[in-house]
Amino acid sequence: MKSFVTGCVLVGFVVLVAAVSLVWLPYDPADTSGGRLAPPGGAHLLGTDKLGRDLLTQLMIGARIALAAGAGSVLLGGLLGVAAGLAAGFATRWLDDALAAVLDALIAFPTLLLAMLVVAVREASLGSAILAIGLAMSAVVARLTRVLVKRVLAQDYITAARTSGGSWPRIIAEHVLPNIWPTLMVNLALQLGLAVLAEASLSYLGLGPPPPNASWGRLLQEAQATVLTAPVGAIAPGLLLVVLVIGTNLVADGLRGLGGGRSR
Repeated sequence: MKSFVTGCVLVGFVVLVAAVSLVWLPYDPADTSGGRLAPPGGAHLLGTDKLGRDLLTQLMIGARIALAAGAGSVLLGGLLGVAAGLAAGFATRWLDDALAAVLDALIAFPTLLLAMLVVAVREASLGSAILAIGLAMSAVVARLTRVLVKRVLAQDYITAARTSGGSWPRIIAEHVLPNIWPTLMVNLALQLGLAVLAEASLSYLGLGPPPPNASWGRLLQEAQATVLTAPVGAIAPGLLLVVLVIGTNLVADGLRGLGGGRSR
């Protein structure tokens, strides 16, 4: 319970920052009147970046992008993964083996390379990052769902439900999904942190949202040349990234401790 509460507080802080950024920002994101690499002070609480933009403003926008990328990727990967896992769990043996092989190949496929392919087809944007990360995540979710579904289908109450005339859609809705959902929630919470890290990595390499979008990964990339003269520019986005990732992992651990990792 303690880790769950701590994780909720950490994630809640980032969510609060992102929510505030929707209605208020200290400065216009494109305002470069602050002076290049100004130190933290009254006018700019965290200083400015190498272009003269307010760093606090950029960090607040970055929180919004990080949460959007993480939530969007988890939603896409969860929907595709659960659907594919259910299909594999109910498939015939040869089709199940074929789907399992495809999932293993997708899991082994590097997310970064997949992102490059998506960007080549589309363009570097938040949507492209979500699509690439979500597709990579869906294979992990699908493999877990497949295992959980097969475990549930082997239970006696499933046989009883089928004997009593229950249809497969009803069995899925009433027995399969309720029993696999707690474990999936733990996994999706972990995947959220990984998705945030993946988006930051893509943005660091220039494959994420383009300027003037202030992704934390892009802020880290821009600050690496001035890390000794203006360390706040590199420390602040890195610290927020650590807070969000640790928070999601603590939430996942808390859910597991509360019984989220057990099926009936």
